[in-house]
Amino acid sequence: MTSMPYGYIHQKRDLRIRIMKLVNLLKQTPQLKRDSKKRANKKNHDIISKAKEFGRLYFDGSRDYGYGGYIYDGRWIPVAKEIINHFNLSSGNKILDVGCAKAFLVSDLINICPGLNVYGLDISEYALNLSPNNTKDKLIRGSCEELPFRDNEFDAVISINTIHNCTREGVIKSLKEITRVSKGKAFVQVDAYHNEEQKKEFLDWVLTAKFHGYPNDWFKVFEESNYVGDYFWTLV
Repeated sequence: MTSMPYGYIHQKRDLRIRIMKLVNLLKQTPQLKRDSKKRANKKNHDIISKAKEFGRLYFDGSRDYGYGGYIYDGRWIPVAKEIINHFNLSSGNKILDVGCAKAFLVSDLINICPGLNVYGLDISEYALNLSPNNTKDKLIRGSCEELPFRDNEFDAVISINTIHNCTREGVIKSLKEITRVSKGKAFVQVDAYHNEEQKKEFLDWVLTAKFHGYPNDWFKVFEESNYVGDYFWTLV
């Protein structure tokens, strides 16, 4: 199965049409080589359960449980610049990062664009407690399935490698919430694969994702949730 063309026309129930864009906002981040076979050989029920707690082991334990040490290394600076340019953000605008983890991207957005109102939300108390000092009053612990914000509160909403940790139903709820609190400008990056070989490698590697699929599987979810933002795929 292949992905849809760059411009994907999505029609909402109110008959407004928006062209969703396949856009790689993380193209300047390091491309790490993942040893899927090694992880598959070690992966068991206990490791998966601990990873899904999104606590110390997931972020800062061994690579078997997740990141293997989630530290600030400056990689989010070019991503922050891409986001600002993509959404044409400036001082006074308001943006939300859904699934912000330790809020490194939130911090870089604040530093790069003075006056930009940046907020982050994550389910992990552990990660939020280790966030940079300039983000402390901008972070909320919560779920992507129920965002504690007003309708159209943000000029842009981003969610990178987060909503696929929900069930299919939860993904639809999350996309509806992202659409609800944004003003039509949003970006999600999610787990996907393009062929059986990629799928096998992904299944060997994955620990926390509950919903994943081919691009066409994701387009069905986008359609069901009336999501009209932009998107990109995370491949192992």
